[in-house]
Amino acid sequence: MQSQKLTHMAKKLSILALILVCALCAHAETLVLRTGARVKGNIVFQNEEVVIIRDAEGARFQYMRGDIEQVLAADPEEENLSALADDQTIATPKKVSIALELFGGAACVPNGITGGAAGADLLVGSHHIGSRHLFIGGGLGYRGMFFPEDSYNFLPIQVALRMPFLEQKHAPFFGIALGYGIALSKDYLGGLYAGIDFGYRYQINEKSALVLAAFAQFQQAKIEVAEMVDEIEFIQKANRNIVIPGVKLAIFF
Repeated sequence: MQSQKLTHMAKKLSILALILVCALCAHAETLVLRTGARVKGNIVFQNEEVVIIRDAEGARFQYMRGDIEQVLAADPEEENLSALADDQTIATPKKVSIALELFGGAACVPNGITGGAAGADLLVGSHHIGSRHLFIGGGLGYRGMFFPEDSYNFLPIQVALRMPFLEQKHAPFFGIALGYGIALSKDYLGGLYAGIDFGYRYQINEKSALVLAAFAQFQQAKIEVAEMVDEIEFIQKANRNIVIPGVKLAIFF
């Protein structure tokens, strides 16, 4: 009888020891998000786009790779310190990105004159806003508009917003820009500048991306216009809105 009790107790101790070993061997991590938040648990799945983590209560959460600042191995001392300061914000370094955009298209004036257009933009701004790949910045550009008899060149000073609709490696893309186009000649004057983009974004890595988009841009200008009065041609400066539809290639790095 005593031998059976000892055997039963030994089995219980073996099961308890196995549970303790499994608990000690469980590989726990802490995800540090770009928002400053920390998520602790066991990573159950991960690839180049997403990470799925299970917390202590068994709930599963999915995060995009681009939203994760770093992955830390759980440390008992760190857990205790974190428990004392859960409401403290963890500072994360600011992310800055540069966007180089090249484009070409047609230039159209409402009176029916059509020509060609080409240009480039260099923008500097944020890389992330919150947990999104949202670019907000500003910069300079160049606009060359070439008509059969005249050409007009502008230097747009602008603020711009560029964002994907989805936080995925392949995603539709949207952008807007507002600013002022400075005329690069005394023969004409510049004015308000605006642009809108729709296209496709390919996320190369956490910070770099390629964008191919269709765009439409609007430039106010005061240019020389010929008018006929009693069969006499008069040249005067008049306000004209130049519209540029075309295709744009951009890289963010």
